[in-house]
Parts: sequence; structure tokens; C-alpha cells
Amino acid sequence: MLPRVSSLPSQNSPFHPSHPGSAPVSGSEPGSLRIGVDLGGTKIESVVVRLPGSATTPGRLPEVLARTRRPTDRERGYEHIVNAVADSIWDVASQAGLSPDRLPPIGVGMPGAVTRAGVIKNSNTTCLNGRPFRGDLIRRMGEPIAFANDANCFALAEATFGAGRGHEVVFGVILGTGVGGGIVLPTPDYPLSPGLSRPMLGRSWNGPQGIAGEWGHVTIDPEGPPCYCGRRGCVETYLCGPALEADYRQRSGQALALRDIASAAQAGHDPHASATLQNATRWFGRALATVINILDPDVIVLGGGVSLLDCWYNAGRAEVSRWVFTDELTTPIVRHQISDAAGVLGAALLPTSSPALTAEGSR
Repeated sequence: MLPRVSSLPSQNSPFHPSHPGSAPVSGSEPGSLRIGVDLGGTKIESVVVRLPGSATTPGRLPEVLARTRRPTDRERGYEHIVNAVADSIWDVASQAGLSPDRLPPIGVGMPGAVTRAGVIKNSNTTCLNGRPFRGDLIRRMGEPIAFANDANCFALAEATFGAGRGHEVVFGVILGTGVGGGIVLPTPDYPLSPGLSRPMLGRSWNGPQGIAGEWGHVTIDPEGPPCYCGRRGCVETYLCGPALEADYRQRSGQALALRDIASAAQAGHDPHASATLQNATRWFGRALATVINILDPDVIVLGGGVSLLDCWYNAGRAEVSRWVFTDELTTPIVRHQISDAAGVLGAALLPTSSPALTAEGSR
């Protein structure tokens, strides 16, 4: 087993297991417990949470009873990742004092999607592609597990507890080392929350091919940069963090981290930095307008490290309005509210919000 990586928030954070709002696991309320796993390219994060109230009390985040992080070490290959995720689940369950033969429902968010044949596709952790990760993990755990794309998990958490709360259709955007998206729709048979226009818990929508929301791999320039997916000119090749850094390097002849590019552009003393962000906002406008034209969501929530740039919310919004098929852009484009915990909290919600994603179901 890999050693646990201790990387918990401060004790004042509601995400720290010892936060005063948390409490030991109670055997009298097992139905409120969930395990969530966020399988990323660099880390595996797992939590045991107690869902508030009826799982979706407005404004209240789940209480995190235990949380672990460990490196993915994806260069060690497929079998290592299967074992590391399983060990992470056992590890966090043990930390929360749960019995290994009576685990609560489990949800896993991961890059890519599961095909009808049960194998992974479109993952930027490429050793997973073509492999039956879902089935192998279920067999390894001996438990049913709900799976969804990591961007869908982000969108589900923000729709339930964060910036998308109170809206019917939420489009969650990941702008980071890659570009992804997730769609949350209202659950028709879920009781309406007083004062809200949507059910308190939405459902993650994968689509029949598992690619719903994947705006990052829409081609916006067939002659553009090559993408890991095998195509050229995908949205991701223009808007992800490495793409912005590469654009600046090509313009200026020197390498800067994205945060330094943003600072230089804001200070107004580096025309190359300004040009990089201006170019990015143009592509952002065209790409996101296409999403709005097709989905017309009630709100768009931006997450990931690149979403912290101010340009998306002013110049970027203006560019979206140039391309959207309406005379007035009313769609809110807002920052996330749940920091980097949204992915793992959304994964914990999967068994409740999207039971069809559990076990061997393909959707």
C-alpha cells in the first residue's frame, strides 16, 4: 500500500475532519454517509462525508469525517492505479471508523468516460484508456460503485452546494491542465426546495455515449494545435493552462508560469502577456457561446486553476455575447464556490443523485 499523503486543510476549514461541525460516525445514521473519490492525474483524494439533512440542505456542505490524499503515480501503470484507488477507499473508511464489511455508497469521479463495453475512453491518464477500470475496481472492492467524469462531479457539487445552487440546468466548466465540462439537470421526481425553482439535488447527465458536456474537445480550428485526443484545434488546446503558457512562450521567447503572465498583463507592462490573454478570451467567447446556443443553461460555473483569471468574467463574457445566438446574453458566468473540494464532494453525491451510474450501468 502506498503511504498516505497528509494534505488536509487547516483545522478552521469545514473540510478538515476535526472541524467543530464534524462528529464521529454514528451507527444510527448510516444512510447519510457516503464515500467519494476523485481520481486525478496527479493525486487520488478520498473522503467519507455525512450528507446534511435530507442529503441536500441548502447552504450546508457535507461534513467531512475523514479525508486522505495520495499520489496517483500514473507512470506506474494501470494495475497500480486500480490498487491505489481501492487502497484509498479502504484507508479513508478505516480512518472514519467504518466497518470494512459495511461500507456506505461509493462514488468515483475520474477523467474520461466508460463505454458501453465497460472500458475507459477519452482519459488524459492514458493508461486507463481501453481498460475495464470500472469493472476491475468493483471486483477489487466487492461493492457497487457509481462512476462519472470528474467534470460532472464538479458540476454536481456546485449545483447542489455552490455557485449553481438554485438553478435548474447547470453547466460546470473545468479550466485547468485540461478543459472539461459537466451538465447537471433537475431530478423530476425529487421534491422541490421551498423558495427554489429547482430540486435540491440534481442529477449528473452523462449522455448515452458518456460524452455530454465535453466542450473541451470541440474543434474550433481544424488547422490548430494537435491535441492528445488525436484531433487538432480542440478548445483544450487554446484554453488550458499549458496552452496559455505555450502561447506566451511563442510570442515572447521566454517561459513564464500562468500566474506570472496574468500579473504582467494586469500591470500593463508586458504586451505579450496582454496579447496571450486577449487571444484566449476570443477563443473562450466562441467556444462557450456554442455551448449556450445548444444547451442554454441557467448558469455556467467555472472551476479549475485557470478559472481564477479575471479575464473570463469581463472581456471573456463580452466575447461570448458577440457569438451567442441572441440579442442579449443573460446567462450568469460565475466563479466556483467550493474550491478544490468540489470534485470529491460531487463524487460522494453520485450514488444519491445518479443511481443509474452505479455498478455496471453504462449511464
